[in-house]
Amino acid sequence: MAGGPTRSDTYLLNVHVEDVADPGSLINLGTWDKMTGGGQSASSTQYRPGGMAPPVSLGGLVSVANVVVSRLYRLARDHDHVQRLLNGVGKANMVVSKQPLDIDGNVYGKPIVYHGILDRCTPPEVDSEAANAGLIELEMVVEGYPTAS
Repeated sequence: MAGGPTRSDTYLLNVHVEDVADPGSLINLGTWDKMTGGGQSASSTQYRPGGMAPPVSLGGLVSVANVVVSRLYRLARDHDHVQRLLNGVGKANMVVSKQPLDIDGNVYGKPIVYHGILDRCTPPEVDSEAANAGLIELEMVVEGYPTAS
C-alpha cells in the first residue's frame, strides 16, 4: 500500500558520526531504533500598526530542534565505538538520515537528512535492581535545515 498512512515504526534511521581521531572519516553506526526532535519552528513577530488596525504578521526566524537518537546497546556493535563517540562530543560532525518505509518495509521517497554536531553521548544507565533495556543515546545540534535528498 505505497503512499498510504504511516506509523512511527515504519522508518529506517541511519546515523554517521565523524571520527575526531581521523578527521573527515565517518563512523557508520548503522540503524537506530528511536528519534525525537528535528522539527522546525519560527519565533514569529507581529507588528501592530497605528489607528487600531489589525496586527500584521512579519514571520520570524526559523530554528530546528536538536535531534536525539537511541537504540539498544549491543556490546559487539556499540561498545567499541563508545570512546570515539565520547571524544567527539562538542566537535564531531554527525548525520542522521530518516527514510520512510511502506507497510511492507520498502523505502518510500527520499530520506529526510539532518546534519550537525554531536552534542551528547549517553551510554546505558545502570541499575542493579532493574532489567530494562540498556540504551545508548546520541544528541545532535542541527546545523542549517533538514533536507529531503
